[in-house]
Amino acid sequence: MDRPITEQRAYDAVVVGARCAGAATAMLLARRGMRVLALDRQPYGSDTLSTHALMRAGVIQLHRWGLLGALEAAGTPAIRRTSFHYGDEELVVPIKARDGVDALYAPRRTVLDALLVDAARDAGAEVVHGARVVSLVGGEGGRVHGVDIERAGGATARIEAGIVIGADGMRSTVARLVGAAAERSGRHAAGVVYGYWTGLGLEHTHWYYREGVGVGAIPTNDGAACIFAGTSSARFRDEIRPDLAAGHRRLVEECAPGLAAALTDEGRLGQLYAFAGHPGFLRRSWGPGWALVGDAGYFKDPITAHGMTDALRDAELLAIAATSSSERALADYQERRDGLACELHDISDRVASFDWTLDELRELHLTLSREMNREVEAILALNLAERTALSLTA
Repeated sequence: MDRPITEQRAYDAVVVGARCAGAATAMLLARRGMRVLALDRQPYGSDTLSTHALMRAGVIQLHRWGLLGALEAAGTPAIRRTSFHYGDEELVVPIKARDGVDALYAPRRTVLDALLVDAARDAGAEVVHGARVVSLVGGEGGRVHGVDIERAGGATARIEAGIVIGADGMRSTVARLVGAAAERSGRHAAGVVYGYWTGLGLEHTHWYYREGVGVGAIPTNDGAACIFAGTSSARFRDEIRPDLAAGHRRLVEECAPGLAAALTDEGRLGQLYAFAGHPGFLRRSWGPGWALVGDAGYFKDPITAHGMTDALRDAELLAIAATSSSERALADYQERRDGLACELHDISDRVASFDWTLDELRELHLTLSREMNREVEAILALNLAERTALSLTA
């Protein structure tokens, strides 16, 4: 249940957006002793468009934060292998036990986001849903030092903050209000349609590819599987968008006919969801009194299913920087993020073009795997540095 905003009107940090990136950032800042207010326009536990899949780096973080047990207890299945289908060829990749992780997970956002909000509250952060930012409070030299918000029903409040963090998605209000420009932009955007089916008996993740189309089958909560189908933005617009159900079936039949035969109308849970695509970008993500995290600062095409892992990684990088009042620390945050993100962004943009042969796609996936391994090493090094810092200050 949401708590009302208290009489307190000053916080060390206000986080705008309380989903994957924002709730994780609020939790980590609160665990570092900061007074944190997180705001979100949507209700607690509501759904959102998502690829669901968490890569190893993100699972390592949830494990380290003490949240992986709760994710499993919520009925999120452990995924211990994944299959890549390039045309008629299948490559099975086992998930090796290392770095404290022996499985991957693909939670519904109704589960993961709520879990992170609960953890933020347990850490002492105040989280308010049904509130939106209408303006930023500025000071000398253009420094941001607060937000004006509006609650459901029209009540308004001004909140002072040491830092305002935009975690409010790729169409971020905070990014717009501070004029955060894109410093790197993609050229392509895949169109995706997905839904949920029961009765498929999936024990692990399957990724199917044929030239011009990609399909994923991802086990998630409550015995369901997310079945997504993606293609170029032009084909999505012309062929798929006018009739999502027929378009989804056409793409799955084209790419994974065996899977398509198992998708019955009776087994589908609810509606289909569509994302028409948006080119990726890396925005400038810090300035005097403000920062961006998650899709607000860095968005890449979801075709490589890495967005939630990006969000958790960058939440931790930003939380470390925001604990300091130094603008140099915020600049370092963006530099470290970009060092891990740029190649992932460019690979995703290339895959989203759907202008590749299967041999070219295999090479892109190998490069993607190397970049994700580098990301894991960075997260492990970050963990070691944090433990060392805590021991020195104990």
